[in-house]
Amino acid sequence: MDSSNISNATYVKDLGPCYFDQGIDKFIQYVLPVIYSLLFFFGLSLNAMVLFFITFRTKLWTPSTIYMLNLTLCDILYVSTLPFFIYNWVNDWPFGEAVCKICNFLFEANHYGSILFLAAISLHRFIGICYPVHSLSWNSTRRAKLVSVGVWACVLTGQAPVLYFTDIGDYDNSSYCHVLPNQTLSGAFLVYGSVISVGMFVLPFMLVIVCYGLMVRKLLEPSWGSEEGQQGFRAAHRTKQKSVKMIIIVLMTFIFCFLPYHLVEFWRRLILYDSEEEHESTPAVQNNKGPRTCPPIRLPSN
Repeated sequence: MDSSNISNATYVKDLGPCYFDQGIDKFIQYVLPVIYSLLFFFGLSLNAMVLFFITFRTKLWTPSTIYMLNLTLCDILYVSTLPFFIYNWVNDWPFGEAVCKICNFLFEANHYGSILFLAAISLHRFIGICYPVHSLSWNSTRRAKLVSVGVWACVLTGQAPVLYFTDIGDYDNSSYCHVLPNQTLSGAFLVYGSVISVGMFVLPFMLVIVCYGLMVRKLLEPSWGSEEGQQGFRAAHRTKQKSVKMIIIVLMTFIFCFLPYHLVEFWRRLILYDSEEEHESTPAVQNNKGPRTCPPIRLPSN
């Protein structure tokens, strides 16, 4: 084996889970910033428009309005962090440790906040369609406010450890702000991330699937909405159409936006943990650049 092959093998072993081929490196460096720039532009403008109409044009506030307001706030806070990470993909992180921790905290908290509020909207629609009598007392604005406060408390508490795991790390002579630059915490991060993924993604996703499955079964009943005459039948038909559209939108959001993000994050946590286990059982590779850490990969999730 010649010296160049030895050098390349040492480099790959040194990087461990952080080794990427040139194609993935180019994707991270050029494609992801473009995707996130488009996401920031359209996400901020569209959600700001929704926020304006909800705040200034809504006369009658309903539980759905309250949930949509909170979901919109989550999306706005989420996209507000993207310019920092876009800049960090092409330059060193210049904003300091505190801003690094806050950005990652807002990124993760509002990501999971969007998931939980979508689940709350789904549960609200399920009660209204499958239990219309009970919905008169359960689906009230007061309960919607209490649920919203509970969701925010759950999200902020559950994502508080992100402030501990997040730091600025070095990779290939560049500084990156991301969660877990210190791989010695990979074991704790694997446990924490798995608990959060199950509690704030898997369980809400299962709740959404169950609710929408029961809603579809109820809507397909021939007798649903036919007991109130022709006018009631037309109203029921419009409700069916709106419900089916919402079911498709929410399920597609979970499948195409949230699911890939969590699969990639789970894969990353496992590789970081395996790398740390291998590092503890084998001598460390020494070089003159100091320890390396993984560069951040944040797939679009909202």
